[in-house]
Amino acid sequence: MPKITVLPVLALMLFFGAAGTVAASDYNSWGEIVDEMAAVCDEAYEIYLTGDIAGAKAQVDVAYYSFYEKLGFEKTVMAYVSGDRAAQVEYQFSLIKKAMTAAEPQGAIREDLDTLVRFLREDAGQLDGKTEDPTAVFLASFLIILREGFEAIIIVGAIIAYLIKSGNKQKTGMVYWGSLLALGASVIMAFILNALSGASGAQQEIVEGATMLLAVVVLFYVSNWMVGKAEADAWSGYIEGRVKSSIAKGSVFSLAFAAFLAVFREGAEVILFYQALLADTETYANMIWMGFGVGCVALVVVYIVIRVLSIRLPLKPFFLGTSVLLSIMAISFTGSGVKELQEGNAVSVTPVAGISSVDLLGIYPTLETLIPQIVLLAVTVVTFTIQMRKWKKSANSQTSS
Repeated sequence: MPKITVLPVLALMLFFGAAGTVAASDYNSWGEIVDEMAAVCDEAYEIYLTGDIAGAKAQVDVAYYSFYEKLGFEKTVMAYVSGDRAAQVEYQFSLIKKAMTAAEPQGAIREDLDTLVRFLREDAGQLDGKTEDPTAVFLASFLIILREGFEAIIIVGAIIAYLIKSGNKQKTGMVYWGSLLALGASVIMAFILNALSGASGAQQEIVEGATMLLAVVVLFYVSNWMVGKAEADAWSGYIEGRVKSSIAKGSVFSLAFAAFLAVFREGAEVILFYQALLADTETYANMIWMGFGVGCVALVVVYIVIRVLSIRLPLKPFFLGTSVLLSIMAISFTGSGVKELQEGNAVSVTPVAGISSVDLLGIYPTLETLIPQIVLLAVTVVTFTIQMRKWKKSANSQTSS
């Protein structure tokens, strides 16, 4: 990857770290923030007792959008505890609102609210109890950029490798430009997401969810296009490395757009994550930037590995592997996108017992996230099966002739 794709990110982080104002700095501890959130939850319960369900749900949203999200509590938990824990807390907010909508008994609502506050106090105790260790700060920063950037690097790397492998190296510029434009768009989106925080936080989640689901559509299209390309070219000398005509402009645009969405989907989130990290550290801000820099180097290594392996792999297995990888990313994005819509109150939440959140894979314990993923997985399997049969039929035709 050109250096230009890494350096602007660092510059953007420095800009946001210096220019961003974080309201969490007004508090002495996370426990203090939880105290206020507990008071808001108590108000929500009192409003519920009056029969004003809409008002009670709005008050729960205040606790979530104006405190848990806006003050960086969610991002800090994800950085120092785990993404799965943050998802558990987020779903507890959703379950409370769902219970209120269903007019559950007062005792059940009180119990749900108490469970939420207990989760928050446990996390605050863990965050406040930690001594500021430079190694911990470094690892938190390193893992954030590695986790958030890995998916984007995998997708961009696979697309670039595809173009090079198919003899269209001259067209990789469009993909690089798409990635760079996504970085710029991420800065704008970070401003928008900050502006939409608080009372308008639901729109923030809906914007993020819609972006992810758009990425799902593009990734699924590109994945299937690559499978078809492998089948179409397999029996015309393409596998032997004799590359034919260049890719159509429309197809290259689709690839560039997929790269754009992959980077854009992560960019704004990364900026917000680092805002939370910078606000939470008092002494070791330098370790945050060191972790960020080492993480970027690690991502470049991942990109180089993809490039090297792609050159050595035979063409057809490479196309298949790339297509499978993009399909997995699409399934992961589906779960994450629906989860964002749930947090924005645009999609309901129906818990599924026995399933734990796996934030890295976009797996969450609700019917609304799992069903679309299962459907997409089934469609992907059917598509691949059809292509395999076409290849087998074509191979038999070639043998008989």
